[in-house]
Amino acid sequence: MRAFGGVGGTPVFFASGKGAFLTDLDGNRYLDFVGSWGPLIAGHAPPEVVEAVVAAARRGTTFGAPTEAETELAREIVALVPSVKMVRLVNSGTEATMSAVRLARGITGRSAIIKFAGCYHGHADSFLIAAGSGAATLGAPDSPGVTRGTAADTLVAQYNNIKSVDNLFAERGPSIAAVIVEPVAGNMGVVPPAPGFLPALRDITRKHGSLLIFDEVITGFRLSAGGAQQLYNCTPDITTLGKTIGGGLPVGAYGASQEIMRYVAPAGAVYQAGTLSGNPLAVAAGLATLRIIRRDPGFYERLDRLAARLAAGLEKNCRDTGIKAVVNRVGSMLTLFFSNGSPVFDYNSALACDRQAYARYFHASLDRGIYLAPSQFEALFVSSAHTDEDIDIALAKSKQALGCLS
Repeated sequence: MRAFGGVGGTPVFFASGKGAFLTDLDGNRYLDFVGSWGPLIAGHAPPEVVEAVVAAARRGTTFGAPTEAETELAREIVALVPSVKMVRLVNSGTEATMSAVRLARGITGRSAIIKFAGCYHGHADSFLIAAGSGAATLGAPDSPGVTRGTAADTLVAQYNNIKSVDNLFAERGPSIAAVIVEPVAGNMGVVPPAPGFLPALRDITRKHGSLLIFDEVITGFRLSAGGAQQLYNCTPDITTLGKTIGGGLPVGAYGASQEIMRYVAPAGAVYQAGTLSGNPLAVAAGLATLRIIRRDPGFYERLDRLAARLAAGLEKNCRDTGIKAVVNRVGSMLTLFFSNGSPVFDYNSALACDRQAYARYFHASLDRGIYLAPSQFEALFVSSAHTDEDIDIALAKSKQALGCLS
């Protein structure tokens, strides 16, 4: 995606970001709705986060040993995320999801996992089967280098289709360690869970003795203080986190009940380690970001209002310019799908969208100073740095860009 593989043309190289804006190497300024793919919920370079990182760097960039700050961040996560009573910090979302699956296999003694077509959980081998995000953009859902054995242990169901999950459990139930899912899909574009879908996953995994993993790397602290599981009142066995909890620095985490997490070394036998895990810079940025969120009781309501204005305005722009498209939105995440007006509710309906139309729209927007995700299969993100005036500007430019397509 960074190479503009989904939209063509030459990638933009950025020099700096401030608030809701990016500046490229040529001095061009863009209103940004990518936000480094989601973690910059408070915008680019918020002073509080920058100051926290600088102060932490002065004390030392890494120790490879426990720090008070990582314990403080762990306490914040445990206090806010319903399913998490104990947490392990790692360096990325990929590490978090990879470790969560290993943990599920270690606990159950089973080898297979179920994932959903179009859901992206990082680039560990187990997940590069019918993957979303960059793999979908490139039209390559499977990657060379993934072994046949790994592929055989990754079962693929259809998002928002509980019958497809039932069928896999009927076939392979005793061998299935876990179901991993983005509770709100963000890597085939934004696709919300259908009513009853998440509770049905909860029920079927309990019935078969498998674990339910929510990949909240994108949605954690983005949709609410407790993530999608709080928003939809559905509690998984294991949760993975990333992005927002690092405030723009590399970080990830996975957590669960104390009973589950005590299987992880050194308390248990399931091994996972990382020299830079919970490093002081990422932890400082994450804590500062969470402080920004906490001190504003209307933080998420304001994000939701701005994103709702953006989504409604995009829908109106499409109608006014005669473009048949749909906008999917959950909280401050949204995607404009060039779907000929058809609903987008799973990977197949996302793949049916007109990617060439999106590419033309992307470049027309970029020419007008609006930076969108360079792929049809990604989300736009609204941050607390965006204002009503920014939304108005974005919608005016969007209408001009859509006019280039009609």
